[in-house]
Amino acid sequence: MIGILAMHDAHLSGIDLNLLPALDALLRERHVTRAAQRVGLSQSAMSHALARLRELLGDPILVRSGRGMVPTERAEALEGPLRDALAALESALGAQDHFDPATAERSFHIAAEDLGQVLFLPAVLRALRERAPGIDLDVMPRERAALLGSLEDKSIDLVIGVFADPLPAAFRTQRLLVEDFVCVTRRGHPRIRKRLTLKQYAELPHALIGVGQRGVPTAVSRALAAHGLERRVALRVGSFLAAPLIVAETDLVLTLPRRLAERVVKMAPLVVHEPPVELEGFAFAAVWHERRQREPAHRFLRELVAAAAAAHR
Repeated sequence: MIGILAMHDAHLSGIDLNLLPALDALLRERHVTRAAQRVGLSQSAMSHALARLRELLGDPILVRSGRGMVPTERAEALEGPLRDALAALESALGAQDHFDPATAERSFHIAAEDLGQVLFLPAVLRALRERAPGIDLDVMPRERAALLGSLEDKSIDLVIGVFADPLPAAFRTQRLLVEDFVCVTRRGHPRIRKRLTLKQYAELPHALIGVGQRGVPTAVSRALAAHGLERRVALRVGSFLAAPLIVAETDLVLTLPRRLAERVVKMAPLVVHEPPVELEGFAFAAVWHERRQREPAHRFLRELVAAAAAAHR
């Protein structure tokens, strides 16, 4: 904040505060047109704002480098304090916003893999239809490395997923439900009769749903290693929904979350087996930035997701 108030020896009362969101957008996007789109200004209005900011700061702010623009040293020093100050102001002003679900017209942006979408969205959508018919959902998977930044800049409102590592202090977490695993094979599998044995589990080729980091041991590989065994992963796919449909037409074994298995066996010729080894379960959580904590609309969204999770327990 000190850096902001030291703008060319100017006092806060002499600064057009409308320039601060423009400066934040310019430092995030490092591109005048994209910055204008971010805050809803025309390109010419953003160019004018940049000129005023340069005069106010006595600094170019953005300079050309190669085919793009980069911030000056002064601008980089302002970026963190400016973002924190705007976030604090937004939180303070937004805490008292009135929100009526019955009349609200807006979209919530959620990041979730297809597993989370299948488990939580049907109940959330039913609740929206009854309580908030004007609210829409925009739900997409996101690159894991970009999730926290997207929560911070409010391009997404909520993340639903599995978080094994502790998150930075600026993020809030709510555990939704704990899930365990089962195995599925195609109906009429030539090697499996009434139950899946440990020997079969280790010898048969597996399909793996690989939404995590490559090279990190999975619950299955750790459990088999404890018995001195290992498996061959013949197929790795990135979709929880595609994997069982593929397995239904092959002789692969697939280990997947129990609640998902209960759904896909109604859609495809699959048989559910209890795992022949003890497998560690995992927890779903909802994650959001702490500055959204008191927003009535955001609180409403979290309540809907929590209620959807409770229905599975």
